[in-house]
Amino acid sequence: MSEEEDDDPEFVGPCGENTNCFNTNGSFFCQCKKGFRTATKAVNFTASSSETCSDINECGEDKNICGLHAKCENSLGYYICFCKEGFNSSNGKNEFRKNDNVSCVDIDECQKEDICGKNATCKNSKGSYSCVCDEGFVQSRSGNHETCEDICVINNTICGNGTCHHGAGGHYCACHSGFSNYGDIQSRCTEMNCEVFADMTSLKEDFGLVYNLMEELTDQCKQIAENETSTDLDGEDLIKRLLDMIDQLLSGKPFRDNRKVSTFLDTVEDFLRLIGPFTAPPGVKKSFNKTDLELHLHKGSILPQGKVTLSQLHAKLDIQMETVAGEPSQYPDFAAVSLLSYKMLNESAEGFFDGVEKQDKERLKINSKVVTVTVSNPNTSHLKDSVLITLNHMQQLNQTSYCVYWDSSMNGGAWSTRGCHVKESNPNYTVCSCDHLSSFAVLMALYEVDIFELEVITWVGLSLSLVCLFICILTFGLMRSIQSQRTKIHLHLSISLFLAFALFLIGISRTENRVACAVVAGLLHFFFLASFCWMCLEGIQLFRMVVLVFNASFRTVYLMAAGYGVPAVIVSISALANAKGYGTERYCWLSLDSIWSFFGPACIIIFVNIIFFLITVWKLAQKFSSLNPDFDNLQKIKTFTITAVAQLCILGMMWIFGCFQFEEKPIAMSYLFTIFASLQGVLIFVMHCLCSKQVRDEYRNIWSRCCAPKKKVYSEFGYTQSSKAQGSKSTQDTGESNM
Repeated sequence: MSEEEDDDPEFVGPCGENTNCFNTNGSFFCQCKKGFRTATKAVNFTASSSETCSDINECGEDKNICGLHAKCENSLGYYICFCKEGFNSSNGKNEFRKNDNVSCVDIDECQKEDICGKNATCKNSKGSYSCVCDEGFVQSRSGNHETCEDICVINNTICGNGTCHHGAGGHYCACHSGFSNYGDIQSRCTEMNCEVFADMTSLKEDFGLVYNLMEELTDQCKQIAENETSTDLDGEDLIKRLLDMIDQLLSGKPFRDNRKVSTFLDTVEDFLRLIGPFTAPPGVKKSFNKTDLELHLHKGSILPQGKVTLSQLHAKLDIQMETVAGEPSQYPDFAAVSLLSYKMLNESAEGFFDGVEKQDKERLKINSKVVTVTVSNPNTSHLKDSVLITLNHMQQLNQTSYCVYWDSSMNGGAWSTRGCHVKESNPNYTVCSCDHLSSFAVLMALYEVDIFELEVITWVGLSLSLVCLFICILTFGLMRSIQSQRTKIHLHLSISLFLAFALFLIGISRTENRVACAVVAGLLHFFFLASFCWMCLEGIQLFRMVVLVFNASFRTVYLMAAGYGVPAVIVSISALANAKGYGTERYCWLSLDSIWSFFGPACIIIFVNIIFFLITVWKLAQKFSSLNPDFDNLQKIKTFTITAVAQLCILGMMWIFGCFQFEEKPIAMSYLFTIFASLQGVLIFVMHCLCSKQVRDEYRNIWSRCCAPKKKVYSEFGYTQSSKAQGSKSTQDTGESNM
């Protein structure tokens, strides 16, 4: 076969189309031309075989046959490569093949003169280019031609309530009086509400430190709004100062006043809402001793979208940015949301539950940190999309939880469940879903355990005690034969406890009238303290008899001053210092912040009496071990000491159990306290009356006189009575007991 025949596409030999024929001795064989092959990929074949030669698609079999930025085009028995648009071949030819060692190089279109026109900059890219309008200019189309025009001319509302100007760095907005763009000169000017602190009278009265900062902020706000200063507020610095002042306020005494709580929370909300836009994006996150704050800020003309999460140690907030920004038509080119948690506000806000519908026998308590949520959107009274607030529990208990917010308009301020409900709750945390924003917390519902049994024990025990104390009062007040300074102390101890128990039964739960409830609490405070003071006087008298060996009795005026005057002074000082500490939501008794005005003196008296009794017992033991003891007197003192120590144990033990009643009390402690407290009058009657031989003899004589008038006991009784009267007179002179 000749070379001409091989190159002639129209020549068809004995082997068929797209083949070459090779002659041999006596025969020949066939091969496919270059760019063709058989279906079986056989190299040699005979004309009599069924093999045919088909075109090879080089572009399909090797995707990178032409190299980077090049295209491959297949043809019959052949292929060609050429560069894509925006590229030129390295050898300048339009077509090439793989083995030609040719590459495609990018064409820099920006080298062409005025390709983008004026007010625009050309930016080259691989295989292409783009035109970007200069700062202060926006793309505009005129027919089929695009140009860059001044943004102040194209969009005359870009500055809102301000004038648009063109500068070297682009456009900027000069706001009209009363409007601001919050430090971003390219943002729309919106109205500055500097009047949020217009009425700061209550703030000045209650929180002087915060008032000074708010007054400074208001003045600066007005200066910016009136264009009197070119310096914007330093939002981050003001936030630091606010949190530092909150730390100082919460480090002091709890407010215990719902009006003060409302003023405090409302001021913090207004402050964060006003100062938030003056911080730099994306916001700030700070932790102080008494507060944790996270503030997220978006700035720009594009309305923000999607969910944002603010997370802290005690709380987490999930909110949509559309909710933060508000209506698109009123979007001020910024959106700010903040989450502030207070570590020490619970005690100040505890107890104000007017807006919560409690179930029977429920007692509410705050079980999370109080948090404040604020957004730049001014319309948050009813949100389209509810916000989710996760609050961690302070006590991990399986109790009913309520999601509440602070409503400043309800009776001066109270927790309310309106618009909030529990979405999820477990012992560790509660997720609240609310359709409005404010300050929030989680309330835990505590149920009184075995309240019926405790009430029965209280009523039965106090009723028995009142009967026994009444008998004690008659015994120590009317029986002349047993009169002594010691029985006088017993008398006033019985009177104090009788009046205290009677008031307890009548008025402890009458909380509907706050003034009357406070009076009942004050009287209970006085009479219970008086009972401790009379018990202390008994210990002092015993100490004088055994240790100091004083035969003279106390003057009555001194006894009255110590027994009733001291409690009166303590109650007066406590009431003047904290009048609102008398009367709680559930009982007419002292609140937790005033309870130590009772327990403090009571514990001191118990401690002093213990010291007196220990010294007395020690001295008594020495007297019994002496060689010639006065057995009769020592026996009297011994009996006196035993009853006094027993009395101390009863009173002291009861109020030791009472110390466990401040917080969540164990059931056992509740029963022990109730039993000892309610039966105290019965125990005093048993100790000072039934265990006294002299009193028993008087009871026996009275019984005999009333029930057996004809027996000969009358003559014996007269002699005995005379003898006892004489002994009583001797006792009054010496201050000793006839027990």
